Amino acid sequence: MIARLRAAPARLRLLLFAFGDFAFNLYWQSIMLFLLFYYTEALDLPVARAAMIYTIASIWDGLANFLAGAIADRREPGRGYGRFLMLGSIPLGLAFILTYMPPLAGGWWGIATIFAGHLLFRTAYAAVNVPYLAMSARVSSDSRDRAFLAGMRMLFGTMAAVLVARGTLPLGAWLSGSAVPAQAYLGAAILFAILGTAILMLVGASYREQVVPARAQPPSIAASLASLAANRAFVTLNLAMMAMIVAVTILNKSVLYYFKYFIGDDVAGQSALAWMGVVGAVAVPLWMLLQRLLGTRGLWFLAAGFCMAGLMLFAGAHIDRAGPMQLFLVAMQALIVGLHFAYWAMLPNTVEYGEKATGLRVEGAVFGMASLLQRIAIGIATLLLASGFDAAGYVANVRQSEATLTAMRLTIALVPLGFLALSCVLMLLNPLGKGAHARIVKDLAGRAN
Repeated sequence: MIARLRAAPARLRLLLFAFGDFAFNLYWQSIMLFLLFYYTEALDLPVARAAMIYTIASIWDGLANFLAGAIADRREPGRGYGRFLMLGSIPLGLAFILTYMPPLAGGWWGIATIFAGHLLFRTAYAAVNVPYLAMSARVSSDSRDRAFLAGMRMLFGTMAAVLVARGTLPLGAWLSGSAVPAQAYLGAAILFAILGTAILMLVGASYREQVVPARAQPPSIAASLASLAANRAFVTLNLAMMAMIVAVTILNKSVLYYFKYFIGDDVAGQSALAWMGVVGAVAVPLWMLLQRLLGTRGLWFLAAGFCMAGLMLFAGAHIDRAGPMQLFLVAMQALIVGLHFAYWAMLPNTVEYGEKATGLRVEGAVFGMASLLQRIAIGIATLLLASGFDAAGYVANVRQSEATLTAMRLTIALVPLGFLALSCVLMLLNPLGKGAHARIVKDLAGRAN
């Protein structure tokens, strides 16, 4: 017991590592919450064209994530991941600023510059974020430490979401000295890039490893893919995640549109996003406590079940006031946090499950492929939302008809409902029930001895 306590990483060090998610979520939450809205409402791009740019960039992001993971498994950066995190933080911040740079020309040339900036950011994000995710499997091999780390990462991520949701336009307008939306978004991007770079520098400088896997020979990409395909825990978890991400992305991306066109209060929409972040931060410790009682997989069913009940209520109601809609979104976000926590707590455990099943430990491929599948799901959700809105007759910056609003509302409610139900079916097939990971780690330790 004493040896284990000495080997366990200090919670303070885990906390500092988790702080990196604050930096990454300054970027990620902005892309998720505002970028599509920025394209359609600030740059006046048609929703179908904006969604296509977003979706292609998301898929490219996923491919770049997988390649980054494969490279990480074959060759670690010189002087370790910590130094790589520090060096990569600078181009990442610069690329994020370019994403919100107003187009340099009109017509198709302008669209090309928007697309190029978006692709550049996605590439830089993958190159830095995947090593950070792989590092989370090395700070500890204990599932309780990993659950703590997942909870703290989510806590910092939701704190960043609050800052992004409530501060993007006010802080951006103050920094840029302009109330023009495009300039305000750019000002906020510069601020977030400075903060994100400073935080990742700190995390990279303080990073230390507890788990250092030894490999006689790096696995090939083909071997890595075969290992992932044979890893039932990984496959079922990530298919369930994809279904969940489609549902959550549609709901989150619709928030600003709902408040603008259904309620007529843009500021209330920004406040709703901020309150969603606040309740997410408050809910994380509660989900961490429930995880100890129910197990991580059981947590998924609980959170998804309540989410589906909420969406059924929303489908049958007509919410046309800011207060009730904010209350609904806050309640849904508290439940969605449980799904994200369950996923990130389970994902590192699939590394050992795959190692036991196939004999290969492929951390980078696990997190790289998970990121690829997540990005594909985000792209699918964006296309589904845009297709639903387009079919409903939505046109940016004009008053929508009642028929259009009704069709938009049903897209927001029913599509996520179906995908959440699918996620539960897939999670039933996952083998990582309560206590399963501890038995796997014990078995691997016995093999090593």
